Amino acid sequence: MRMFLIVTGVLEAATGIALAASPSLPVSLLLGPSLDTRGGLVIGRLAGAALLTLGLGCYLARNDPASRAARGLVAAMLFYNIAATTLLAHARLGLGLSGIGLWPATVLHAGLTVWCIACLWPR
Repeated sequence: MRMFLIVTGVLEAATGIALAASPSLPVSLLLGPSLDTRGGLVIGRLAGAALLTLGLGCYLARNDPASRAARGLVAAMLFYNIAATTLLAHARLGLGLSGIGLWPATVLHAGLTVWCIACLWPR
């Protein structure tokens, strides 16, 4: 679980920083069209702040992976990764959006979903 918390912490924090700093670039790489309204930029930055928060929480929990709080965090990340995988796949298959990073991000979140399940699986 420790390695999961480190990897997730770094990935989500980096994505969050990118979204908070300049939402249009990561969104255009992911979905194709960029955010071009002020409202879209605010929502993109809000999503960035949320991802940075998730990443920070995971990274800070890395040294106590056996705690109930860390397990709760991994359970929350399981829900997030299922939602991210579903939404990204729907963006491509249902909405026809496509950026260069869409399928890699979808596969990454699917893999993180499996990793979450492995971390939470009773031993």
